[in-house]
Amino acid sequence: MGKRKSAAKAPPKKRMDKLDTVFSCPFCNHGTSVECSIDMKNMIGEASCNICQESFSTTITALSEPIDIYTEWIDECELANNQEDDGAE
Repeated sequence: MGKRKSAAKAPPKKRMDKLDTVFSCPFCNHGTSVECSIDMKNMIGEASCNICQESFSTTITALSEPIDIYTEWIDECELANNQEDDGAE
């Protein structure tokens, strides 16, 4: 006669931490002043600083998150800074 199988417990689900939606401004360096908003109807993402009123908007996809909009803004700022440095030499 065989033994009965014991009921195995399912492994606990890993909890995903929420990503940030508020960031520091690349222009005024004020922490938690940049807020990102996503308009899924028009497929536009916008990041704007509440202190210095700088803003950035870009086209988004259905998978875009606020962190994606902010990182695109940072990438564009670095690209603009590198072009200015190349022109000054």
